[in-house]
Amino acid sequence: AVSSMGNSTSRLYSVLAKTLSSGAVSQHQDCLEQLDSARLDPLDPKDLLEECQIVLQKRPPRFQRNFVNLKKNTASNHRPIRVMQWNILAQALGEGKDNFVQCPMEALKWEERKCLILEEILAYKPDILCLQEVDHYFDTFEPLLSRLGYQCTFFPKPWSPCLDVERNNGPDGCAMFFLKERFELINSANIRLTAMKLKTNQVAIAQTLKCHETGRLFCIAVTHLKARTGWERFRSAQGCDLLQNLKNITQGAKIPLIVCGDFNAEPTEEVYREFSNSSLNLNSAYKLLSPDGQSEPPYTTWKIRPSGECRHTLDYIWYSQHALNVNSALGLLTEEQIGPNRLPSFNYPSDHLSLVCDFSFNQDPDRLL
Repeated sequence: AVSSMGNSTSRLYSVLAKTLSSGAVSQHQDCLEQLDSARLDPLDPKDLLEECQIVLQKRPPRFQRNFVNLKKNTASNHRPIRVMQWNILAQALGEGKDNFVQCPMEALKWEERKCLILEEILAYKPDILCLQEVDHYFDTFEPLLSRLGYQCTFFPKPWSPCLDVERNNGPDGCAMFFLKERFELINSANIRLTAMKLKTNQVAIAQTLKCHETGRLFCIAVTHLKARTGWERFRSAQGCDLLQNLKNITQGAKIPLIVCGDFNAEPTEEVYREFSNSSLNLNSAYKLLSPDGQSEPPYTTWKIRPSGECRHTLDYIWYSQHALNVNSALGLLTEEQIGPNRLPSFNYPSDHLSLVCDFSFNQDPDRLL
């Protein structure tokens, strides 16, 4: 049974309800104005989690995932920095274009799916959150996460496929959120990626942050590269453009770097090799879960479309291996947990799994590359 809600939770519920009754892009400003006064009050994450659980009480419980300790006896004198990477599945695409043939439409209802997404974020409490396919930024994620203490940035795709869907909620794009109590924003760049010198429909956000606890600078970036088979060279060109931008921002890797993204590319693709072999000295954090530390997970997305079953590794968290250590990484869902109908489902809100890593700075900031 659900207990009766107290005053603070009732106020929260009214805010949550406002975020549920979202409109099209033309109504975003109205939504922001409605929530302006509410946003001034901090939210207790426990209250928001309780509200989400009330909405989700008829759904099965969240899957249990455990963190794998990867620390190699290296002492750290600061709290780890938890980074979460997740393609959350744009609502317009999930309902209108992606054709998840084994997923009931009922499981894709925004009122509940939104709470599943929030529940996942609240469960892992990231210091930095990097999302792709965000088409409910203005009416949901920015109003709620800003009240949880995050500074929020959104960069939509210039020609989002969401806009082709009837009753859409505006364009999808990349979003980045960081806790203001832990970091200070030094510099922010919205990057429209190019390929063969042509501007493309894919974007990235790169922000240089200063860690309050250590005084150290680092750069965090989020991106979402072009999808589909046949676009491998295009993705490669986008990756080269992003790397060049990041080289400039990090002064040639003097500033440590973390890059989160849905690269839409298996580890066999050229764009993966470009990141692996870059002068920025990047490694993929989730390789460290493999026995030899050299293999990516078997999948980060698993879905069934009319063309058949799609199981791929497309999502990555890259990091400067000379300057950062990966303390731990969140294990992936097992095939048994995912189930025969794959993702998304009543249990899980997206066709991509969230990736979460805890990072610490190398104790020798002057170490040579």
